[in-house]
Amino acid sequence: MKYLLFYMFLFSLSPLLGQENWDFDNKEPQKKLFLDTRAVNGHTANTLEEKVLDFRITHRFGEIATPQSYRTLFGFDNSTDIRIALEYGITEKLMVGFGRCKGAGPYLEFWDTFLKYNFISSSDENFKATLNTKLFYSSMASSSDISSIIFFDKAIHRISYHSEILLAYQVHQKVAIQLSPGFSYRNLTNAEDENLLLDLASTAKVHLFKKVSLMLEHFWIINANEYRKESYQNPFGIGIEINTFAHVFQLNFMNSKGLGAGQFIPFTTSNWSEGEFRFGFTIARKFNL
Repeated sequence: MKYLLFYMFLFSLSPLLGQENWDFDNKEPQKKLFLDTRAVNGHTANTLEEKVLDFRITHRFGEIATPQSYRTLFGFDNSTDIRIALEYGITEKLMVGFGRCKGAGPYLEFWDTFLKYNFISSSDENFKATLNTKLFYSSMASSSDISSIIFFDKAIHRISYHSEILLAYQVHQKVAIQLSPGFSYRNLTNAEDENLLLDLASTAKVHLFKKVSLMLEHFWIINANEYRKESYQNPFGIGIEINTFAHVFQLNFMNSKGLGAGQFIPFTTSNWSEGEFRFGFTIARKFNL
């Protein structure tokens, strides 16, 4: 029933989808480095426009190409994670966001908030440098197993952080790249794991059509120890983003289950080569306030 109501909501907005004049014209196929503030899982260097409210729903399904995956309609029967969020442009360069994920494990009831500031932007918008810092909190019930990372002996154990610098450059009229060095810190980890993880995200966008782009995204955990190399995978995703009047639609394939850097960076275990990747989508609706 919830999916029926969701799709009815989409169809009710269909008259808006035919608009052709948002952020594009015939002479200039793209005025910004990216179509959206997100790539596949991670952020782009873009920020929201001033006084714009962005309502976002993101969904991740089950694995597509593993044995017996046809029994779950190639993952569509399963929902690994869902995020609902509100994000707001305070100025043209500063935005904030707040969201809640179902959680894909080990954390559930996963809340997030972030502050994102574009501190450098060239006059032609071919280069942007943006700082993004995020906080994550799990409100799930604590485990009774004192050796578990969800045994929250203290409230601070429920919190993790991620910060990054997003450096984006338009290398061609239809191609943009982004490198994003960052770090995650978790207040509670397994004894074999590291509290501090250094990561480098690489993002590429290829503009295909007037309002359609191909996205590629990879996160490399720089300081992964032997335990992490044996237990976890680097997140990699492929996506198509579609821009319409006041909407952005994203159709993605990725090996990560969880949403938010506090989940997909430290806890991705699925392997692309073994068919352990999944489909997901995002719908984002902008409101001018």
